[in-house]
Amino acid sequence: MCASYTIIIAANMHFFHYKAVRFLNKRMRKITPFIRSGFCYHLLKSIFIFKFFIMAKLNGKKVAILSENGFEEIELTSPKKALEDAGATVHIVSPQKGKVKGWNHDHWSTELPVDKNISEVKADDYDALMLPGGVLNPDKLRTNKEAVEFAKDFLEAGKPVAAICHGPQLLIETGLLEDRDMTSYLSVQTDLKNAGANWHDREVIIDNGLVTSRSPEDLEAFNKKTSMCI
Repeated sequence: MCASYTIIIAANMHFFHYKAVRFLNKRMRKITPFIRSGFCYHLLKSIFIFKFFIMAKLNGKKVAILSENGFEEIELTSPKKALEDAGATVHIVSPQKGKVKGWNHDHWSTELPVDKNISEVKADDYDALMLPGGVLNPDKLRTNKEAVEFAKDFLEAGKPVAAICHGPQLLIETGLLEDRDMTSYLSVQTDLKNAGANWHDREVIIDNGLVTSRSPEDLEAFNKKTSMCI
């Protein structure tokens, strides 16, 4: 699915390149000759192009982060920030009301506000779904029928779904992982294989809009590929 956006992305890059260069040239008239020199100019131009393209890429997009108590803190907060920095509106969706509590390695950590209860939303409300890990979080979600149906609706509609670490455990309950190329935390691989997935030990895998990664160490690649697929 991501490959199908290549032409659109190229066109957008051309547009934002044009806008960034015009903006930069206008500002360059007001600064010193040294800064207007070749190396500095091209460096600044690259920065402006990056900001014009990346920061606007997900404007108008809505992403649901589905979580229960016990999510691994960095696996929710890092993708959330990356998506918001790219312009997306991000909602934390949960069976919990009010707040959902995170886990940090070996202890309870931050509490984050829940934007929408799972009973209030449907997949049609969002452009993509993101599933953080944590041992407790997906184990609770996979026994919640509303959570399973919510995730299943994204997969059936062909909408982007991103899951990291233990997050893919919820997707097993959808029954829709047959022949999907995926990765996950090492201890989840047998569960995914039994569900029909083709498990690989790689930092990030994209399969027709399904983005998976192994652990917090892969967050940089995971965040980048997730934004590309939305």
